[in-house]
Amino acid sequence: MRVKRSVHAKKKRRATLELTKGFRGEANSNYKRAKEALMKADSYAYRDRRNRKRDFRRLWITRINAAARQNGMSYSQFMHGLSQAGVELDRKVLADIAVRDADTFKQFAELARTATAA
Repeated sequence: MRVKRSVHAKKKRRATLELTKGFRGEANSNYKRAKEALMKADSYAYRDRRNRKRDFRRLWITRINAAARQNGMSYSQFMHGLSQAGVELDRKVLADIAVRDADTFKQFAELARTATAA
């Protein structure tokens, strides 16, 4: 007895076309184009979930560096001083402090400066 694939094939095609809703051109209506576009979109999404982490870390470092330089230090001096002082805040939190609360960041900069001097 042979297996008839019509139901599953239609279900699979419908699912693909639903996922490509909003894509440009034939990529939302033509199954072959939609399947190709979906594979490409999935590979971009997978790659960029990892790249997002890099991008945010770069942003945080840039913000910390800018705030550290306003307090007369480089980024590396600031981070080294904090580690010497035993401050265990990550870059995300430090960048947030640098943007929102300059006075607190200034205290961290002084703490880092005294730790490296000692």
